Amino acid sequence: MKKFLFVILFSTLLSASTQVDVKACKKCHPIIAKEFAISMHKRASIDEDKIHKAFWNIHPLKAKNNYICAKCHTPDYVGKKRAFTCLSCHAIIDIQKHKKSNKNIYSKKPKTFYSAQKGKENQSIKFKLTSSWLGTKKSTGSAYHTIDYTHENFYTGEVCMGCHSHKQNGKGFTLCVTDESGAKDKKENCITCHMPKIDGSATTVRITKKHAFHGFAGLRVSPKMLSKYITLDLQKREKGFEIIIKSDVPHLLLTHPARLLQLKSVIIRGDKRIPLKKETFVKINGTNKRASLPWLATEVVKNNMIKAKEKRVIPFKTSLKSGDRVEVTLGFYLINPKLQKKLHLMQEKELVKFTTLTSHEFFIK
Repeated sequence: MKKFLFVILFSTLLSASTQVDVKACKKCHPIIAKEFAISMHKRASIDEDKIHKAFWNIHPLKAKNNYICAKCHTPDYVGKKRAFTCLSCHAIIDIQKHKKSNKNIYSKKPKTFYSAQKGKENQSIKFKLTSSWLGTKKSTGSAYHTIDYTHENFYTGEVCMGCHSHKQNGKGFTLCVTDESGAKDKKENCITCHMPKIDGSATTVRITKKHAFHGFAGLRVSPKMLSKYITLDLQKREKGFEIIIKSDVPHLLLTHPARLLQLKSVIIRGDKRIPLKKETFVKINGTNKRASLPWLATEVVKNNMIKAKEKRVIPFKTSLKSGDRVEVTLGFYLINPKLQKKLHLMQEKELVKFTTLTSHEFFIK
């Protein structure tokens, strides 16, 4: 009787796995599922991402109901509704490279997911239920799916390049691009930075001390994780001073062309606060030397964004005195303030506010 019930239980689990979504994955991966729920991958659809929806609302293809963003923003179905799920990444078996944008190729093997784990690079683990001569049961692998650790793209950032490599608009202009050379490194790549190892077990089936963060560190979820790759320094000069921004990020500090990075500096002299001119860093796409919406752009109008591994020196002519303190803050706007009105986002306070990445106070001797 016990054996019969055991078989029924696992048959039920295997049946449920054909409708894989976060609810099913949560049973064995509760920590990861909780992180994924707040990630911008999970919230990439026009129903959950207000910025993406704002662009789509004024896109000319909306009138034709021709939503062309689904291959990355909502590649899967949960019931009849398109969504971004665990399958959107863990079923990728290859990346097709194209001039306009890359394409993820997904496995057709039922209940087979791909991942990376050190020491198991040559293993594909299927669920197996065995019994001893005493009648005790022992299982290996997951009752929900096969886990394949052999795909080399999961040991680098190459698996991310189906969606995060580059994007051209209909005019053949490249709106955004990520340097793929950084994705190919096994020690430092997209995954090691955006999915760092943090405390907690990846699964309840096999307890581990660490797991890869599935909230996907970035400006929308974990800007503090980005701050550890940025340092601020100040050098006093005979006439004025310099603020040095050092980025250890292997791509543009902010890759999305709608973002705006800003440096704010204030001299505190006794009871007085002397604000200095703000410095902004942007990449602006447009046409005829003027900013335009992405689908109209044909050229880069301006690009002074902090580049990969760059050390940017910002000079100030104001002379400093002994006893002065200088507050320096580097932060960002998710949407360039000049674009907020055009996208009808002025009332979305969480999206249009200035957010600090890192700050430092310097004491002048």
